Amino acid sequence: MESHMLKPIETKEEFDEALKRLYELFDAPTGTPENEELEALADIIEAYDKEHYPIEPPDPVEAERIRREDTQ
Repeated sequence: MESHMLKPIETKEEFDEALKRLYELFDAPTGTPENEELEALADIIEAYDKEHYPIEPPDPVEAERIRREDTQ
């Protein structure tokens, strides 16, 4: 995925391709075109992820139970 091809992700295949490209760009130096692509790609991936893999807020009682278990 090249920077000029950045667009909203519509399919699982595009999501996987975007993740692969993100990993390729992961160590891009700040201020470079590659870093700009990395940041834009991260935003696009996050938007797809939130829409297709939402994380529901925990049940307060269950969250408290887990917190107590973790502190023992």
